[in-house]
Amino acid sequence: MSLPCLVAARRFDAHAHLPFWIDAEQVGWIRSDDVRLLARWPDVFEIDDARVKLAPAFNTVDLRSAALGSVIGALAADGRIPGWRNETYAIRNAFDARPLAYIERAASRFFGTMTYAVHLNGVVEYADGGAPGLWIARRSDTKATDPGMLDNVVAGGIGWGFSVETTIVKECWEEAGIPEEIAVRAVAGRTAYVLQSLPEGTQAEQIFIYDLALPADFAPRNQDGEVGEHRLARIDEVARWIEEGAMTVDASLATLDCLLRRRWIDEEACQGIEALFTPPIMG
Repeated sequence: MSLPCLVAARRFDAHAHLPFWIDAEQVGWIRSDDVRLLARWPDVFEIDDARVKLAPAFNTVDLRSAALGSVIGALAADGRIPGWRNETYAIRNAFDARPLAYIERAASRFFGTMTYAVHLNGVVEYADGGAPGLWIARRSDTKATDPGMLDNVVAGGIGWGFSVETTIVKECWEEAGIPEEIAVRAVAGRTAYVLQSLPEGTQAEQIFIYDLALPADFAPRNQDGEVGEHRLARIDEVARWIEEGAMTVDASLATLDCLLRRRWIDEEACQGIEALFTPPIMG
């Protein structure tokens, strides 16, 4: 039987959505039930049975961003886009691609556009050979997504203008009080890809996974109020939380990658995970 996170990470029905296009690229997925909401803006969207396309008159990044921003503001005011973040995301199908437009982070799931995040495993290994552990965070009950669930010690979306490395340093301090001189030692693992349906829309996300060795005498301390608590857990505890679905899908994938690379868990325990390190087909 597959782990809950492996099933959820690709729980997506393309037939219940219409692809969202800008210029000559499909950049997202919009739920069929949400497409009717966009009919209020016939000057902004071209809608047919096959797709939703931003009108070609919006042919620059600035024009597209302004048009989408007006729509997003109205949808948010109507309660259709929850969890406003005041963060800018770029619409782009690859992390190093040129942006086609900029949108408010909270709108990325309504339009199903590709987003990018970093997840960091806080690893503690002991010089005397004691059993290793992982620092695990519990998300604040006030978080817009997955409130109260278990998470990696550091995890965060990558906003426009930030690199992976600068995001790691920023999030390490904000979420766990990890100073820059330690944060820069993070070592890259693999990259996971999520495409799942959620109450607020579609999460299409590329997750850059990192491991960070933390000193045995270091204890994380949240700085921004987004983490309820941290705990240093045994490997068997973390594996059980993943199996029970107590960790977020994203954190589960990042943690499993760490455990597999370090051979702290058998590959047979998470059959099917390899597919999640391959990008899903957008179209």
